[in-house]
Amino acid sequence: MNSRRSWVIYAVGTFAYLIAVTQRTTLGVAGVMATERFDISASVLSSLAVVQLIVYASLQIPIGVILDRVGPRGLLIAGAALMAVGQLTLAFAPSIAVAILGRVLVGAGDATAFVSVIRLINTWFTGRQVPLLAQWFGNIGQLGQVMSALPFALVLHDFGWSPAFVSAAAVSAVALVLIVIVISDASAPGGEAERVESWSDAFRELRRSMRRPGTQLGFWSHYVTQSSGVVFTLLWGYPFMVSALGYDPGLASALIIVIVLSGMVAGPVLGVLTARYPFRRSNLVLAIVAAMGVAWAAVLAWPGQPPLWLVVLLLMTLGVGGPGSQIGFDFARTFNPRRGLGSATGFVNVGGFLASFVMMFLIGVVLDATNAARIASGAPSDLYALDSFRLAFLVQYVIVGIGVVMVFGSRRRTRRRLAEDEGIQVGPLWVALVEARARRKG
Repeated sequence: MNSRRSWVIYAVGTFAYLIAVTQRTTLGVAGVMATERFDISASVLSSLAVVQLIVYASLQIPIGVILDRVGPRGLLIAGAALMAVGQLTLAFAPSIAVAILGRVLVGAGDATAFVSVIRLINTWFTGRQVPLLAQWFGNIGQLGQVMSALPFALVLHDFGWSPAFVSAAAVSAVALVLIVIVISDASAPGGEAERVESWSDAFRELRRSMRRPGTQLGFWSHYVTQSSGVVFTLLWGYPFMVSALGYDPGLASALIIVIVLSGMVAGPVLGVLTARYPFRRSNLVLAIVAAMGVAWAAVLAWPGQPPLWLVVLLLMTLGVGGPGSQIGFDFARTFNPRRGLGSATGFVNVGGFLASFVMMFLIGVVLDATNAARIASGAPSDLYALDSFRLAFLVQYVIVGIGVVMVFGSRRRTRRRLAEDEGIQVGPLWVALVEARARRKG
């Protein structure tokens, strides 16, 4: 473990995840063109993205079980192949129905990437560097948003729909070749990968991991931190900035990168804090959620069009939510045995994407409803009006608010289990801060 080969496998696994994120986010910059190409409404456009996330989220637990049984290499190979075929399908889709099929294939392939590489990191590395490596892996992977926001968007606008999605498929083919050549499940030459012995054992591990309060805390931590940023980058951020705020498409694409850069800065810091203060990870999660809530409130409540600096501040805050969601997987790692980590990781990964596709779809519904009301009052149609987005984005407070309540509940059960099983008492943060200050004075 922690050998030179470990780092090569880590690099290729991270590259494979970066390409998966690229494929996932291509529709975000192609949303306006998709509306025109297929002549669809905002609700149908959101359905095109939502179906991809539904497939992704619904496959997380089955893929986690398969991962515990067969290992990550085969899943990564299958995933890269599915994403290549899915993007080719979308490139030449003659109708919205075929386009949806393409996104289904992309979602299925994307579903294999994250949990498989997390398993590789825990197989090939040990020690306190594991949470930091997981943060770097997640952050570098999010550069896939840059790939879709810049080179993909450039090909899309200069050469058109089909060449852009064919080029995206070609990149997945490159990742497939590298996975076949480099990735190995075992952490030693000739060694055996750590797996459950049978399918019944795999499902048994799944049931055990889902019942553990620590795994549930990871699920809800992922739910509340990831969803807002995913919704913005994957679909609604680009139309919001271009159509509602009137930004140039080039500026809007560049602003998406702010989310990625913010996450890359925050990720290592959160990784260090997670490793150093393992009993305060939930406080980090709640602080990130509170910051995003305040930033959204400032943008949505601003009279008239919000200034550019405030939008940038919002994007920076959303960027912290990405690495913040990685804390959920650290809960899964520390409260589950390695042989069942695939199931636990898959279950946690459902959280953020469950919140995302519900939120994404409801935003589209609200946009359509407000536009219908506008037309009924005699005003001209304006699907992506700023006032419509103000109402639609309020959906986030309801969805995330439910998750925050569940974070508190699962945290309470997790701390109770720690006290019963290991005798570790974790009190409120303010008590710990007062005690730490008293110790320093003493």
